[in-house]
Amino acid sequence: MSSDDEVREEKELDLSSSDVVTKYKDAADIINNALKLVVSLCKPKAKIVDICEKGDSYIREQTGNIYKNVKRKIERGVAFPTCVSVNNTVCHFSPLATDEAVLEENDMVKIDMGCHIDGFIAVVAHTHVIHDGAVTGKAADVLAAANTAAEVALRLVRPGKKNKDVTEAIQKVAAAYDCKIVEGVLSHQLKQFVIDGNKVVLSVSNADTKVDDAEFEENEVYAIDIVTSTGEGKPKLLDEKQTTIYKRAVDKNYHLKMKASRFIFSEISQKFPIMPFTARALEEKRARLGLVECMNHELLQPYPVLHEKPGDLVAHIKFTVLLLPSGSQRVTSHSLQELQPTKSIEDNAEIKAWLALGTKTKKKSGGKKKKGKKGDAAEAVPMEEGSNDANKE
Repeated sequence: MSSDDEVREEKELDLSSSDVVTKYKDAADIINNALKLVVSLCKPKAKIVDICEKGDSYIREQTGNIYKNVKRKIERGVAFPTCVSVNNTVCHFSPLATDEAVLEENDMVKIDMGCHIDGFIAVVAHTHVIHDGAVTGKAADVLAAANTAAEVALRLVRPGKKNKDVTEAIQKVAAAYDCKIVEGVLSHQLKQFVIDGNKVVLSVSNADTKVDDAEFEENEVYAIDIVTSTGEGKPKLLDEKQTTIYKRAVDKNYHLKMKASRFIFSEISQKFPIMPFTARALEEKRARLGLVECMNHELLQPYPVLHEKPGDLVAHIKFTVLLLPSGSQRVTSHSLQELQPTKSIEDNAEIKAWLALGTKTKKKSGGKKKKGKKGDAAEAVPMEEGSNDANKE
């Protein structure tokens, strides 16, 4: 590769390339539609594994239909398997084919999924209550807390602001609704083929969990991950057997002893060399045996299924945001059901001030004025008018 090519490759890794922006937005369109499909399937007595399968199949089918006739083969598909976690289950529930779990009326369902095109990843998580009419009581409080925290985070993830600004703000929002931000959740920078970049926003800062201070910069992309709970916000791993989502640890090597392990690890390396995957996608008989040895030698990173206490309710909202020169643009989301929370932020001046912030970058004055284009507005509308509109520029 010539040095010119290397420079071009490097440049294409961020949003300064219009091609990269297009791929992020194409991935976002697909994941938003996949989410819409999954929400429509969340009905009483629907099998959770069937919903997860349909979500993943839709992503594979839609990504397979684009970028087909290009000179260079473009990798595309599922970037994070569809998860459907219910009530006090916090995350990562994507069961095996034999699992019989079904949804029930009034379940609070958290849907989490991701898609990529050429390694440029769009992720989304949304919470839906299986219930006709407005969501009320504690369910409305915890969902309003997650949504408001997401809206505040969107306005604080901007060049010049720091990760700790977001951590502090979202905890204040959750407290206003008498809820907790769930510990251990990280919002990661996204890069090409990297779903868990080194720059992170911590959900809750405490003595056990520390991350490096970081400042957001123009042309970066983030997956902002907000999880709220009516409980303590300190989830536990109850059963390792529930874990079905893994990611290959690319920096680890070990010569596996068992034939089943070598077979499974070879299958993983070929099919899922970089992105997280579900054990459902592997040959199931060998997978059970093989995954254990792979895990014992840290060849795989697990995404455990965590739980709050029975009776607690957990809400999850995650979105992908592009820090473009024109401002922060949220590209993934789904509209919420009507919420009637018991708590209000009307009298909270600090939260209202955050929500009144715009997401667009003010243009510097001076020089010849250009005719305004779509997306060049100086300030975004405040939350009441502008929330939940994923594709608005």
